[in-house]
Amino acid sequence: MAEQQYFDDVWVGQELPWLTKWPLGEIHLFRWSATMENWHRIHYDRRFAVEHDKLPDLLINGSLKQQFMVQMVKDWAGREGWVWKVSFQFRAMNSVGETLHVWGRVKSTERLQDYGLVVLDLGIVNQDGKESTPGEATLALPFRNGRPVPYPFVPPTQTTTA
Repeated sequence: MAEQQYFDDVWVGQELPWLTKWPLGEIHLFRWSATMENWHRIHYDRRFAVEHDKLPDLLINGSLKQQFMVQMVKDWAGREGWVWKVSFQFRAMNSVGETLHVWGRVKSTERLQDYGLVVLDLGIVNQDGKESTPGEATLALPFRNGRPVPYPFVPPTQTTTA
């Protein structure tokens, strides 16, 4: 996990360090499918995926891509940060053998009384730079030398942040 992020040190346009997931193999997809009890054969049965569904190869599970996005923003926020919302859209398929890079950029910030909110644009690109999963996340970060973000986290009732 990265060092703790504080709201005071974040700026609009700031690029987050990428999270890279090396070429995902058949075993990665099979294990994730088994863990999630997602038995759709397009994730582990190449012959079915290619011949029956006419796909280019086995597909990387959408829920695995979701997990990568949440991992990246949580790791960046640090132990005292709180991931409030994450949204995404599946706009392109990713196949077995691809390397996925999760990226993030600070879109906006809002200072509240006890902590700050940070909205990130984020997404997943493959090794060729093709975007497959654009999204957005909202995080609560503590102030430097301030109190921790309240736990359990109670979202603010009024905020200008989208």
